[in-house]
Amino acid sequence: MRYNRDMELSILKKAATELKKTITDLPRIAVVLGSGLGVWADTLSDRVEVPYDRISGLPVSTVEGHRGKFVFGVRNGVRVLAMQGRVHYYEGYSSAEVVRPVRLAAMLGAQTVVLTNAAGGVTVPAGEIMMIRDQICLVPSPLIGPNIPELGTRFPDMSAIYDPDLRERIRHLCPNLREGVYLQTSGPQYETPAEIARFRSYGADAVGMSTAVEAIAAKHAGLRVLGFSLITNGAAGSEPTPLSHRDVQATAKRAEAKFCDLLDLAVSLAANDRNSNEKPKPVT
Repeated sequence: MRYNRDMELSILKKAATELKKTITDLPRIAVVLGSGLGVWADTLSDRVEVPYDRISGLPVSTVEGHRGKFVFGVRNGVRVLAMQGRVHYYEGYSSAEVVRPVRLAAMLGAQTVVLTNAAGGVTVPAGEIMMIRDQICLVPSPLIGPNIPELGTRFPDMSAIYDPDLRERIRHLCPNLREGVYLQTSGPQYETPAEIARFRSYGADAVGMSTAVEAIAAKHAGLRVLGFSLITNGAAGSEPTPLSHRDVQATAKRAEAKFCDLLDLAVSLAANDRNSNEKPKPVT
């Protein structure tokens, strides 16, 4: 079906109206939690949970490890909207449908979005966390079709998708944190060794099946963007055993504590909460 700008805007406005009836204190920060990383939302206080399937027009996740719900709550004094799970292009949704939750967060008043994912390491070893410096998107842009001027301009600049100031502040507190370029494929199959060799020549450091389209939509909507990849496995051809989603989830489970600490830091810095006397602590 051809993309309909007015229909898309109507879906977003209706969803925002429905959520505002449930949530009166709207979030400043949105966090998208990738495969196996949804545990961070369980640490929020004053939680209000809203499954995606209860909101008109929102796509529903079908992937194991993606619970598929909004969690509104507070973390270290900061009101946040956490998305426990996302939908993906490979599930049969269009890129515009995939980014609806991020666009909805912008319409609810979020100023910053923190995107997370589980990814394969092209140059980064398994078990490491990589802060995303830049990206390569190999799936259709969510901005294809008539522009929605209520969200952003027709031709948005993408020269600095991932906020340089926030990244610099995180680097200052986490000098050992890796940075790199994330590449999104369509999936759902894992990449071949030949494809990984090609992606390495492009300058990609990690590869996955999400995030880049959300970052494009968030930047288009005027949000500050941060991104983190948990490297759950070596890319195809770098390990002797076949890749599996179960292994991805197991690695994410082992890295839970470190990843949650990093998200706490990112949220605190993004909120720039001057009401707090407690300075953010480095993540080791």
